[in-house]
Amino acid sequence: MSSNKQDTSGNNLLEELKLSSQVVLETAQKKGRSKCPKCNGSRMFYCYTCYVPVESVPTGDFPTVKLPVKIDIIKHPNETDGKSTAAHAKLLAHEDVTIYTYPSIPDYDKQIHEVVLVFPSPNAVSLKEGLQYLTQYNQNKDFTEPITKRPRLDPDTSDSEDKDMKSAGEENNHLKKVVFIDSTWNQTSKIISDERLQGLVSVGLTERKTCFWRHQKGSPDTYLSTIEAIYYFVVDFHKQILEKDYNGEYDNLLFFFSFMYKLIRDAKQAAGKL
Repeated sequence: MSSNKQDTSGNNLLEELKLSSQVVLETAQKKGRSKCPKCNGSRMFYCYTCYVPVESVPTGDFPTVKLPVKIDIIKHPNETDGKSTAAHAKLLAHEDVTIYTYPSIPDYDKQIHEVVLVFPSPNAVSLKEGLQYLTQYNQNKDFTEPITKRPRLDPDTSDSEDKDMKSAGEENNHLKKVVFIDSTWNQTSKIISDERLQGLVSVGLTERKTCFWRHQKGSPDTYLSTIEAIYYFVVDFHKQILEKDYNGEYDNLLFFFSFMYKLIRDAKQAAGKL
C-alpha cells in the first residue's frame, strides 16, 4: 500500500486495500439477517454485542489480524452498538482488542509510561513525539511530575535524540497499549475529561480524512471513525516506529468497513444521490 493513501479519495483508498475475500459477506447479505449463536439476536454478518459471526457465517470465515500493540476502546454508553465500528476491531483482532463501556475505565496509573491516548485534543502530539515522551520518561523514572506536564518537545530535536527515538523498534519500544474513544463527537467531552485519562499522552491523527458514511455534519473530515483511527495508527506505528515496509498487514481491519462503504455508495448511486 502506498504511503500517500490518506491523500486519495475514499473510494480509491478502499479499492487499494489488500483484503481477504469478501465472498462470505456477499453470501451473508443475500441470505439476510441471521441469529447470533450466543444471544439469539437478529443480526447481519456479526453480532455487535457478543462479537461473534452470526449463524449463517461459518466460524473462521472472517480474517484475523494480529496487531503490534494492545488496544483498549472506551465506548460511550449511549453509542449505538449497531452503528459503532469498534465491533470491527474486536471481531477481527480479538486477541489484541478490549472494549470497555464508560464509566468503566482501566487503571492506567501504573502503565502511564507505556500507554498513549489517540484523540485530536488541543495538546495532541505526533506519534513519533508521543513515543519520544515515553522513551524519555522511561529513561528518567525518578521524574515525579506527570508525563503530560513535561515541556513540549522541540520539533527540531538534536540528532542524538532523534536517533534514540528511532531506535525504539520492536526490542526497545516502550509503547504497550493504545487507548481509543468510541463515541459521537458531541459526546466525547465527558470521557476525554475523565481524570483517569488525564495523565496519558494524546496522539493526534490529523493528516487523514474519514471515509465514514455516518460522518457528523459540522465536524472536520479529519475526525475518523474508531476503526479508521485504529487502522491508521497501527500502519503509522509499523512504518514509523518499527521501521518496516508496509505490505498490507493490517488492511483487514477494514474488512467490514470497506464492504459496507461500497454497499452504501452503490445504493446511493442507484438512487441518483451521488
